[in-house]
Amino acid sequence: MQLKQSLIIAIIFGLISVIAWEFYWRSQEYYPTLNDEKALWAITRSKVEKATKEDVIVLGSSRAYFDIQVDEWESITGKKPIQLASTGSSPLPTFHDIVNNSNFTGTVLIGVTPGLFFSTTFPGAFPWNRPQSKVDFYENRTYAQRLNYQLSIPLQKNFVFMSADEEEWADDIDLKSLLRSIKMGNRTGEPIQPPFYYFGDVNLDRNMRMTAKTLTDTTFANTIKEVWAFFGKGSPPPDKESTMKYFLEDLKKYKEKGGNVVLMRCPSSGGVRIGENMGLPRAEFWDDLVKQADVNAYHFEDYESLKHLICPESSHLSGEDADYFTREILKIMNQDNAITNL
Repeated sequence: MQLKQSLIIAIIFGLISVIAWEFYWRSQEYYPTLNDEKALWAITRSKVEKATKEDVIVLGSSRAYFDIQVDEWESITGKKPIQLASTGSSPLPTFHDIVNNSNFTGTVLIGVTPGLFFSTTFPGAFPWNRPQSKVDFYENRTYAQRLNYQLSIPLQKNFVFMSADEEEWADDIDLKSLLRSIKMGNRTGEPIQPPFYYFGDVNLDRNMRMTAKTLTDTTFANTIKEVWAFFGKGSPPPDKESTMKYFLEDLKKYKEKGGNVVLMRCPSSGGVRIGENMGLPRAEFWDDLVKQADVNAYHFEDYESLKHLICPESSHLSGEDADYFTREILKIMNQDNAITNL
């Protein structure tokens, strides 16, 4: 009887603690969101296996992720693109996976963020390892991992405290992140990265949309600009030679398979655009890539309907502008018949 009472008290105490923890974080203006993690990417990657010539895969880094809105695309074309872009990543490992490990021969729309596309082909480098780890997870995931993720989705959708994104956001609230937020001083003397806050929400279709706070709170948006400046100052020089060679070899294979590739340069503005112009001038990088790739390519600065777009934190579009960008870029590509069976 005493053991039963102890168990009941423990359960009640546990429930009260969980409820209090949940309500505390909600009082801090947090809300339930899906985690942008390898398991979600893998589910989306699996759609490639049944994709047809009429399908479109979106690759790239976070700009292609934020700026191409899956639902908006579907409202125009009647079909959702397969969104496989990845934040802070080179698109080259994922394109290599599509070319060499799938039978897909539809359209691959590749967002080119110069600082990441031309960054490196070194396997251990952050922009390369991040997307490659997603590819490896897809290839090696177990049935237990698949089931575990499916069971986690209802919890992620309903409980704030389940937030445990693979990204290291400064405002993550899982235990590991909270412990990591404890600062013991700068013992190495190396530059300290400014706090990097969560600024995009994702859904099960991997549609990433900028949070309203990023658009309306300029102080918050400025914290993200500080992170871009930090990354810009500390990033190594681009490796154009190896990245171009790697991409063009895969592109040749994909063309020989009958596949279609479209290149897209999404908007950037402010200090980020100034830095890109200085470190990765268009003529040397984008224009040369387009010339050697010999595919349809679209740079936002070339179109009156796109070049006025301003990114709230200098690198990604707000939700409303991303809807607009998706509609306009589709209209422009459609005029060239750039996408198979659009």
